[in-house]
Amino acid sequence: MRPSGRNLDEMRVVSIETGVMRHAEGSCLIKMGNTHVLCTASVEDRTPPFLKNTGVGWVTAEYGMLPRATNKRNRREAATGKQGGRTIEIQRLIGRSLRAGIDRSALGERQITVDCDVIQADGGTRCASITGGWVALELAIRTLMKSGAIATNPIVGNVAAVSCGLYAGQPVLDLDYDEDSAAGVDGNFILLDDGRMIEVQMSGEGSVFSRTDMDAMLALAAKGVDELVAAQKAAL
Repeated sequence: MRPSGRNLDEMRVVSIETGVMRHAEGSCLIKMGNTHVLCTASVEDRTPPFLKNTGVGWVTAEYGMLPRATNKRNRREAATGKQGGRTIEIQRLIGRSLRAGIDRSALGERQITVDCDVIQADGGTRCASITGGWVALELAIRTLMKSGAIATNPIVGNVAAVSCGLYAGQPVLDLDYDEDSAAGVDGNFILLDDGRMIEVQMSGEGSVFSRTDMDAMLALAAKGVDELVAAQKAAL
């Protein structure tokens, strides 16, 4: 029995509210159970120096957690003067995941920055950030197309992410904190809406896993991503 009482292949309740930030070109608040992330997309008419005069655009991301997103207050990273290794790793994951869903040549020589701010954390914050970040990104692209700034839709396909793991020896979908903290194996699966994989992160957290376990978790992830993509499309 899962601590939440969910079935092994059952997602937490997912909701996505768009247009929550007045000034951003795209924004949403995504809730996956008790994990809540505010995602905004900002467009700039510039690119990193390595892309100057190439005609190719860029999508990047920044990630952070509010001090009381968890059960105790964490210091703001700005107060320490540097980002932690976990933060840097997660925002790089978000950025490269979102880029996989975009034709950057069609985007033109501009940059879209997706900010993912965790308001409340209960496991799966990076997956929620990618899934909500995609909605904010697509809204920003729609803004660009509506204004005539770009003529060709650069979207290749929706990007969504979900966690899976081995909890009490069984493959489960969409781990919350109680499961994540006790899981023998933990994985994050980032997929396009056509089932192609962008990135898979899997690690033994006190246990090892077999090819059969991995295939079972991938099947669960495909089911979860299908549900998340449906939620994205409904929100958009």
